[in-house]
Amino acid sequence: MRIGGDIKKSYQNPEEWIKIVKEYRYSTVTTPVGHDAATDVKQAYVEAATKNNIVIGEVGIWRNPMSLDATEAKANIEYSKQRLSLADEIGANCCVNIVGARGELWDGFYEDNYTEDVYALVVDISREIIDSVNPKRTFYTLEPMPWMIPDSPDRYLQLIKDIDRKGFAVHLDFTNMINCPERFLKRDAFIEECFQKLGPYIKSVHAKDVIMEKAYPCVIRELMPGKGVVDFKKVVHLCEKLGSETTVFVEHLETHEEYLEASDYIRNIAVAENIKVI
Repeated sequence: MRIGGDIKKSYQNPEEWIKIVKEYRYSTVTTPVGHDAATDVKQAYVEAATKNNIVIGEVGIWRNPMSLDATEAKANIEYSKQRLSLADEIGANCCVNIVGARGELWDGFYEDNYTEDVYALVVDISREIIDSVNPKRTFYTLEPMPWMIPDSPDRYLQLIKDIDRKGFAVHLDFTNMINCPERFLKRDAFIEECFQKLGPYIKSVHAKDVIMEKAYPCVIRELMPGKGVVDFKKVVHLCEKLGSETTVFVEHLETHEEYLEASDYIRNIAVAENIKVI
């Protein structure tokens, strides 16, 4: 398996970037270059990654294509196409976004997130983005979220069926789908369900921990790997079953040191379980 995460140090060229990647001991990374960079600059980063056996696992979008502001929604859809094109150009495993939200916050929880019309809009927008790029080397994916689709393995499978495009696949964030007490308490079985049902389509994985506090009515919090209750021995074996090149990312941390700690935690468990970490 390959382990990576964000980079919290600045760089100006591929040489500086590779030096920082090696500090983290990452073997997979998010895109180091923007879609608006010159072609030769993009190629220089790709060549540096290839030379150093680094896989570009994800190109993020993180914009709301379902914004209630029509102008903003249109711009975000165009941005999504540009990012998917970048992912295809540089050979990233996937290009990832969330479906977006029907309210002021791009990632917020709103009742309208779950209407039939919004579901149809998700399908139409995803098809438009994929069809405009027709990716050959990458996939458009939607990261699961606690309060919008896809929020379960079955909903993700339904999206795959309804979007019906070869260029659509799965970005797995099992922690984001642990969104109720039952899933938290039965987390081992739920995480296994995610990998079992979605495994053939998974292109990249986010690995985070979780805890539920004794608070009313219910508080479930994301944590750094190793700080909660997720069985990461189980997680690394499930990732390994997807293939030795599976990319696993830690995220949502604040500092260079935290990313070192989180990625080392998963790496050390994998090594202890006799799983090859590239």
